[in-house]
Amino acid sequence: MEPHAVFESIGVAFEFVGVAAMAIGFVVALLLAVLAWRRTRSGAAAFRTLRESFGGVILLGLELLVAADLVKTVTSTPSLTDAFVLAIIVLIRTILSFSLQVEIDGVAPWRRALVTGPEALAHAARRAGEPAAGTGGAAAEGR
Repeated sequence: MEPHAVFESIGVAFEFVGVAAMAIGFVVALLLAVLAWRRTRSGAAAFRTLRESFGGVILLGLELLVAADLVKTVTSTPSLTDAFVLAIIVLIRTILSFSLQVEIDGVAPWRRALVTGPEALAHAARRAGEPAAGTGGAAAEGR
């Protein structure tokens, strides 16, 4: 088998894995949401679980699809048009990934480092409706 065909197959494999990750990840995210609903009986908690877990799955799928595009571009005949198309695809997928990451984390990536560990735990506990560890409950609820 010639190298070009091998690399093209690798690019197709990356595309398949990216789409499969999103499809399987959706099913897993849905199951996690159902479990969250059964545990908390809260539709809001179930929706938040579904949204956050599926958002992470989409991020993974987008990264795999960008990798597929890179493999295809590296193995194709070099042209300015191919490079331009790849740049646009990567830019769009990067903007989507960035937007999803901000939605999931609730903070811009460059601000994430400014949040301390205890603050992150307290924030997560408030969102889940549970007292944060070591806060005695009242502090986690803002009282």
